[in-house]
Amino acid sequence: MWLETRCDFEFEIVEPTPFVLMLRPRSGPLQWVAREEYRLVPTAPVSEFVDIYGNLCQRLIAPPGTFSIHTAAEVQTAEALDRAPGAPFVEVQSLPDAVLSYLLPSRFCESDRFNLMATEITAGQRLGYDQVAAIEQWLRERIAFLPGSSDIPISAAEVNQRGSGVCRDLAHLGIALCRSLSIPARMVVGYLHGLQPMDMHAWFEAFVGGRWYTFDATQAELRGGYVVVGYGRDAADVAVYNQFGLPVYPTRHDVDVRRIEGPN
Repeated sequence: MWLETRCDFEFEIVEPTPFVLMLRPRSGPLQWVAREEYRLVPTAPVSEFVDIYGNLCQRLIAPPGTFSIHTAAEVQTAEALDRAPGAPFVEVQSLPDAVLSYLLPSRFCESDRFNLMATEITAGQRLGYDQVAAIEQWLRERIAFLPGSSDIPISAAEVNQRGSGVCRDLAHLGIALCRSLSIPARMVVGYLHGLQPMDMHAWFEAFVGGRWYTFDATQAELRGGYVVVGYGRDAADVAVYNQFGLPVYPTRHDVDVRRIEGPN
């Protein structure tokens, strides 16, 4: 399917403020970016780099006053996502080097605290994909998805204690549970067509059967329409903007995803 994504931010800047943005989707095996628009008002010098996770990031200094960021993209993405019940667990010694970092505890995913819980949740499941599917279903049934209920990232342990959270929070807990079973897992941030209420979205992927598969406990069933913007160990790695110095917060943030016939 073809999707048009749009994301707009507006800030009131008091003094020149450094930003690192992560707002450009990148073409890959599961999506093709046919057209992009990236506009800053007022204009400011920008440099771009690729971070250690392969994400496209932009550096700039926002000038004082009203500062807005507008991005849009036309992206071809999958009509449906692959599922692979029975896909096997990959032993740690056989994992690709680039995947190993997604086994380790991280700031918001304290996987070293969840082995017993994960073992109980996945009891009787075949090692690999079926374990992750059981974790996804457990999250769907036991952790309430409450959009707008959390403004700042919280850790997997806090999500488990609270019993509710936003999409980012459910992903953190899913990742921690997977890693505790030696299944690599990573956070993904981007867009989802038909998401209600519409906003940026977060989900997780697990590495089983020799590749990454998508899991999203916030949705009743897995479907197509995902557009990836960034990958990372947890929310600390996939913030769509990081601002440094005097704190500033968006005065406006609008997200829209709609289906289109093809590139305009």
